[in-house]
Amino acid sequence: MSAKESAKRKSNAREKVTLEFSDNVVLAALGGSHQRNFVQIEQKLGVKLATRGNVVSIEGDASARNRAAAVLRSLYARVEAGEAAGTAEVDAEIRFVVHEPRPLPAGDFGVPAIKTSSSKVARARSPAQGAYLDLMRTHPLVFGVGPAGTGKTFLAAAFGAHLLYERRVERLILARPALEAGERLGFLPGDLKEKIDPYLRPLYDALFDVMGEQCTKLMESGVIEVAPLAFMRGRTLARAFVILDEAQNCSPPQMKMALTRLGEDSRMVVTGDPTQSDLPGGRAEGFNEALDILTGVEGVAVARFSEKDVVRHPLVGRIVRAYDAANTERSR
Repeated sequence: MSAKESAKRKSNAREKVTLEFSDNVVLAALGGSHQRNFVQIEQKLGVKLATRGNVVSIEGDASARNRAAAVLRSLYARVEAGEAAGTAEVDAEIRFVVHEPRPLPAGDFGVPAIKTSSSKVARARSPAQGAYLDLMRTHPLVFGVGPAGTGKTFLAAAFGAHLLYERRVERLILARPALEAGERLGFLPGDLKEKIDPYLRPLYDALFDVMGEQCTKLMESGVIEVAPLAFMRGRTLARAFVILDEAQNCSPPQMKMALTRLGEDSRMVVTGDPTQSDLPGGRAEGFNEALDILTGVEGVAVARFSEKDVVRHPLVGRIVRAYDAANTERSR
């Protein structure tokens, strides 16, 4: 290949494309403070963005240009609809266009979403989260398996709020084993609610993130219930959406008890990370046994996450990878 042909091919690979948007005010909001969203897109997709008025030019190779264009169109649709477009939203759109073999259609948000109230929408932030939402829509029992920070509990709470909003269930019930994480706290002061609240705080946090102040009213009326797993014995949970969180801390009898609480028109999501069990010996016996026994049973689905799906601080993903590598090395 001659130098001239090589230069021509390189020039074609770095061509520019331009996108024209109808409202430059919306476009400015999309860019964020100091255009940090544009910088994030440039760094993650390897393109160069330039804005002028309501026009954005994208320079880079063909696939990167197409992906950046799809991200910009989706983010513009979000902002135009009154939603936020921060670092997390940009990251979510980038994850989806990188995963998709082709760019998403213009104007589509591209990211699976659920409405949790008249003013709130929750969206998946990775392809694995999108698949998780799809499984919750189509299966009465779903296991969410994977490391911390992948959104297992948050999305389950969001989907439960969505079912409440759509009036497809009458109650939202969240339970988890009341087990200390490797340390004995001893006697806790207060009445029963005050004693168990510290164990259930992560579930409260997820609910308030999804539903806001509406959550308090629904909890006071009994529509939303947060309780230790031990309180589930003997109950039949009809027309409810049930979330069993931190299920890696369930013993085999506890897991069987929890799974058999389902009543008429009920659904359940069981979340856990087998590598973070607080049971003696660190073995997630009940959780792993349930996965082995129920995989393949009609109506049961398993959503699996990896460190690539971590949506907390980027360092969390690197921490998970480092621990996985160390455990793999020890087992050799």
